[in-house]
Amino acid sequence: MHIRTLFPKCFLVCSILLWGFANPALPAHAQPSGRELAQLVHDRYVGDDSVSRQTMELAPASGQKRVRQLNISVLEKNGARSTLLRFISPADIQGTGFLAVEDGQGGTAQFLYLPALNRTRRIVAGQKGRSFVNTDFTYEDMERRPVDDSDHVIAGDESLNNVQCWIMESRPKAGTDSQYSMVRTWVAQDMLLPLRVDFFTGGDNPTKRYLVLQLENIQDIWTETKVVMEDLHSGHKTIMETQGIQYNTGISDSTFTQQSLERW
Repeated sequence: MHIRTLFPKCFLVCSILLWGFANPALPAHAQPSGRELAQLVHDRYVGDDSVSRQTMELAPASGQKRVRQLNISVLEKNGARSTLLRFISPADIQGTGFLAVEDGQGGTAQFLYLPALNRTRRIVAGQKGRSFVNTDFTYEDMERRPVDDSDHVIAGDESLNNVQCWIMESRPKAGTDSQYSMVRTWVAQDMLLPLRVDFFTGGDNPTKRYLVLQLENIQDIWTETKVVMEDLHSGHKTIMETQGIQYNTGISDSTFTQQSLERW
């Protein structure tokens, strides 16, 4: 897969570490309803498209860490998002690709390409709770869920390391296929961006936690440039760090097809 050159000059426009710095650039919004907030988060502008280079670190509670490199391309068109992810190293995962294509009606088709087998398999509903290529993300975590799949309420507000957040609790509606009984999200009031997400699979305690560790203002878009997903039972973590990103590149629709996924 060919990826457009990334421009480091646009990468370090403005950097903040969330743990200790608030963002004074934007005024806080008036408190919306739970559903309104979920819709605002879902619809937050992240460019018409983007291409990025990422580092993924798999870090067990004890033992050796593993580091992977990957490229991610994203296209937003007519309210539907398509994502193509390609691992470029190390050798044991090189060429493995993942494609997610929203249909604009609330559904997402997901495909995993395995170069060793030279074949693509579709991820079906019963597999959405499985680990995505041995990370702490599941296939369900790799898709945007429709807002109306869940009931959303504002459970309060809290300052998260000097960033004022609404706490939103989302519970899947009857008939919705999800591995989670509840998702609790800390949404920055001035950026409408999730800074922390706790995932519950039953009971009072979360089983997984997602945290944004670093944000950068890139091409006037607040971008999560370092995040972690942690399994709170095992202590295993998946850390994603952006090495370079460019928005609004004019990437073609043809990038987000099964044929392109298998072209490696």
